[in-house]
Amino acid sequence: MISIAQIRGARGLLGWSQTKLAFEARVSIATIKRLEAQGTIKVSNDTREAARNALEAAGVDFIDENGGGPGVATEETDNRVMRKRMREAVAIRAQKEQGTKRSIGGVA
Repeated sequence: MISIAQIRGARGLLGWSQTKLAFEARVSIATIKRLEAQGTIKVSNDTREAARNALEAAGVDFIDENGGGPGVATEETDNRVMRKRMREAVAIRAQKEQGTKRSIGGVA
């Protein structure tokens, strides 16, 4: 089951308001407010599923708890992470190559 924090996070990634989520999930704004409320307010599993389906249709991936806790991501988020890792790998390789060249040339 997705958490309140995941729903809010997913809306944040998409830049969606509660009104937009309500529209896309075909439920009332009051229902979304209840869904995201902290505490003991209950909503049906159908409502949770409608919200999840709307967010997933917009490109959100819900991440199960996997040691780092549950979360959300989008393909765009995944692409940014991959680009960052690629830049880091290129920088590390360049540093290693620079170190090898210095060693070969006798300059440390």
